[in-house]
Amino acid sequence: MLTVPVRQLGESERRSVERLLDLDPYAGAQVAERVAARGLAWWRAEGRILGYGGRRNLESICWLGGNLTPVLATEPAVAAYADLLVGEERLCSSIVGRADAVLGLWERLREHWGPARDVRANQPLLAADTLPDVPPDPEVRRVRSGEVDRLFPAAVAMYTEEVGVSPLAEDGGRGYRRRVTDLVRAGRAYARFVDGKVVFKAELAVVTRRTAQIQGVWVAPEWRGRGIATAAMAAVVRDALVRVAPTVSLYVNDFNLPARRVYARCGFRPVGTLATVLF
Repeated sequence: MLTVPVRQLGESERRSVERLLDLDPYAGAQVAERVAARGLAWWRAEGRILGYGGRRNLESICWLGGNLTPVLATEPAVAAYADLLVGEERLCSSIVGRADAVLGLWERLREHWGPARDVRANQPLLAADTLPDVPPDPEVRRVRSGEVDRLFPAAVAMYTEEVGVSPLAEDGGRGYRRRVTDLVRAGRAYARFVDGKVVFKAELAVVTRRTAQIQGVWVAPEWRGRGIATAAMAAVVRDALVRVAPTVSLYVNDFNLPARRVYARCGFRPVGTLATVLF
């Protein structure tokens, strides 16, 4: 019988939440960015933060919004979150976080929330804190505000290839275009252009005081196999470390061996394993 109930956290417990997020700065980066920007009030944060543990000894948190993300969730915490969530309608589009917690949640929730469109059970989580030894590609730069129209087709292609559905399907792509535009305006989108077309792109999709998390890495199909990715990634990593955060991080599907080789050449090291359940 569980003796520690799960509860929704509020702004009064922000310090405790931030302390936990500092203990897992890479896997909890997406949650940390939201907490830093909008606090814990659900009407501002567009999601809820659930907590496991006493008020004086918060042990774990779980973000519930567009994604479901457990942070520092032990087996008892996973069971407690699942007991609460099993009675709720699934509104999130994915479960993502440390693999043991995500797969534990999915084992308990799949009968009620399933089926999943895809379960990616082994996604190496990587981080780097030193400049790459690889010379950066001088043609890779931050995308300018007037170049969103050029970047957007590449972003759609990357998303469709990676996630398996088009970001244009739900609302004609309006929400996704806003997201791409916001990243460009924030100086967090990178690309290499050849004859006006994107041949490489990446974004700092999440930025906290501890790390900049790279996502959306994509090479145009006709440019794959030419060896441009390593120098291009080195340029992104270098700029992020110099300008944005003390570390960079990312996660990658275990079967994507070419990408993993690129990241290793750029100085990334393993810091854990994530898993993602996609709906």
